Amino acid sequence: MFHFLKKKVFLKDLIPSGYVDIHSHLLPGIDDGASAIEDTLFLTQELQDLGFEQCITTPHIMKSVWDNTPEIIESAYQSALTVLKKERQLSLRYGAEYLIDPNFVTLFETGSLLTLKDNYVLVELSYLNPPIQLYNILFDLQIAGYRPVLAHPERYLYYHQQFRDYEKLKNAGCLFQLNMLSTVGYYGVEVAKAAENLLQKGMIDYVGSDVHHGNHIKAFSNKILLKDPAPLKKAIENNQFFRW
Repeated sequence: MFHFLKKKVFLKDLIPSGYVDIHSHLLPGIDDGASAIEDTLFLTQELQDLGFEQCITTPHIMKSVWDNTPEIIESAYQSALTVLKKERQLSLRYGAEYLIDPNFVTLFETGSLLTLKDNYVLVELSYLNPPIQLYNILFDLQIAGYRPVLAHPERYLYYHQQFRDYEKLKNAGCLFQLNMLSTVGYYGVEVAKAAENLLQKGMIDYVGSDVHHGNHIKAFSNKILLKDPAPLKKAIENNQFFRW
């Protein structure tokens, strides 16, 4: 599927000035992203140097793994914001990345979710298998007033041989957020192929850095493996919808 371009394109060169990111793990000490405020400062400075202007950081909410609550996330955000403002770092807001599981259903049925903007909520699936009641959950989520943005659909290996399942997810109301690092092969060749396929079919709505640590930052200096970078550029531009 991959075609070697006469002139290779580096991922970092596709990041426009003023880019708005909608998926990252920058708040210190509350998930598998930045472990301390020093890591937050490092990552945000590096992202700013790449052209990022605004970031909606999205800590995991995953029962029994990352039991984050809006209060925990708000506290970490306020601590980080004080330092970021002092250092004149990029503009930061927060949402969350919710694992779709029974606990997630309880959360949106009994309270309010942390969103990217308005009613847009970032969700993810298990990497092992999708929940049995996935489509019922997606339906109920939308009845509750939310618009699901599915994080990194290209990384769910169980869909790679069943591409119609991607179409079913789109028809069920999911927007798709591609991880930009998938396009440089960071998660493996098969994920890169799935990313290219979804991009070529016009199924990717938005992108995200999904930055957790310094190795992710380094990977932005790698060359993309896409035959045509135009769909990726378009998805990157779509992120301006989330500007504040």
